[in-house]
Amino acid sequence: MREFELKQGHGTVKFSINEKNIIGVIDNTLSKNSSTEEEVIKKALQNPIGSPKLKEIVTAGESICIVLPDITRLWQKSAIYLPIIVDELLGAGIRKEDILFISATGSHRNQTEDEYRQLLGDKLYGKFNIIDHDCNDQDNLIYLGKTSFGTPVSINKKAMNCDHIIITGGIVYHFLVGWSGGKKSILPGIASYETIMENHGLSLNENLGDGTRPEIRCGNIINNPVHLDMEEAASFVKPSFMFNVIMGSDGNISAAVAGNYLKAHEQGRKYVDQSDSFTIKEKADLVIATAGGFPKDINFYQSSKLLMNSREAVKKGGTIIALTECSEGLGGNDEVRSMLMNYNTLIEREEALRKCYSISKHVSVLACETAHNFNLILVSNLDPKFLKNTGIKIVRTIDEALDLAYKQNGRNLKTFIMPQGANTLPKLLPNK
Repeated sequence: MREFELKQGHGTVKFSINEKNIIGVIDNTLSKNSSTEEEVIKKALQNPIGSPKLKEIVTAGESICIVLPDITRLWQKSAIYLPIIVDELLGAGIRKEDILFISATGSHRNQTEDEYRQLLGDKLYGKFNIIDHDCNDQDNLIYLGKTSFGTPVSINKKAMNCDHIIITGGIVYHFLVGWSGGKKSILPGIASYETIMENHGLSLNENLGDGTRPEIRCGNIINNPVHLDMEEAASFVKPSFMFNVIMGSDGNISAAVAGNYLKAHEQGRKYVDQSDSFTIKEKADLVIATAGGFPKDINFYQSSKLLMNSREAVKKGGTIIALTECSEGLGGNDEVRSMLMNYNTLIEREEALRKCYSISKHVSVLACETAHNFNLILVSNLDPKFLKNTGIKIVRTIDEALDLAYKQNGRNLKTFIMPQGANTLPKLLPNK
């Protein structure tokens, strides 16, 4: 028997698996970067991809809009890289009063002054103008046209009135658009609510009952309409410069890319693949995965990343055991609870999603799709009443979860272990 100890909440869970059944441990690559975060940032800015240096793009007297992430992306450490970007602009003759920060809130809530301070850092907070994007403020939106996918593109007017738009953020795997970062600062970042919903709605197949398009998944942009539509919308805006970070396994900035928002992002995706993807030769009968403990498993909504990644490593009809404490319950907004509790079938949920699309609803639908295609067992403190209509099973211990899996499919199950399931994407080698 081989023993494992995986993180759950603020603690750990121990269990044993027969050695002969273990295919492998799917984990991300440990950071080996000896450079400081500041060195990584400055190196990227001095070596832009597909673009002149930032100081060579701007001219004294021009106005600059810097689009930065909102508080839900605080892990991207904007307070570290933004002062370095601002120093570059000031060194090029840009005046402080000509720099506007707009937080790419998309359809998220407005932020507090304390959250602004956290995002900008003490070096910048109070010295520059910062505002939230409001996707419902029609008076501060400007219509730019329709994409070839039919999405009407309306963008923050204050951003568009500036001579240059600089987009910043971080790149990780994303379940709708393949990878976050880059053009996502424009759509959904500073786009109208209608633009955001029309774009995200492209993630569904054309016919009711067919669910999510197969191209819509982490790590894929090929024939991905959400990605392509976002990219086209960003082309209407023509950002002057992009700066994005990539985080290492230690939570620090391990790499960064700067320059043209398309070419630099392409390199950033490669960095993410190097650190956060794991090649597998076959799929398993059983995957035992954890998000990585608190705060990654703080609620069910956040745990969706764990479910999306772990299902890439298991055969259809196989079992996923997800260790996710969910100390704060379901999380998300009321739409998460409604989609899980008020419908009985996937068809009903999909119909409600199509009628009025939102990310919160889609996350819930994807969790239910996972339970439909796999034997999904959560080791969690969640109240079972929340998921009684979903097909998702909830148990309190890993031993209970393993007993359920073995009773259904026998004990000789080829098994993968995922210690960082929320951040690690399994990728199946193609058949030769």
